[in-house]
Amino acid sequence: MDKIGYARVSTRDQNLARQIEQLHDAGVNKIFQEKLSGKNADRPQLKAMLDYIRDDDEVVVLSLDRLGRNSHDLTDIIETIRHRGAQLNVLNL
Repeated sequence: MDKIGYARVSTRDQNLARQIEQLHDAGVNKIFQEKLSGKNADRPQLKAMLDYIRDDDEVVVLSLDRLGRNSHDLTDIIETIRHRGAQLNVLNL
């Protein structure tokens, strides 16, 4: 079982350091990160993370809005994680 992190900020000017630090503190050993808006689910590192995860992995995010900005995208992403056999852990729910 791996702990896989996903960190995202919306613009290039924003900093990922706080999210990455909290993911490391949660024991995450691989982090996918990007600086793209969450309003579009077509994000390269999100897709890479979803392709990478396997049975019994744990996907860790700081908050749900890091994964997506609307309920449709969030539902699709969470379903993909579940279908891959992984679980989702939201640190600041």
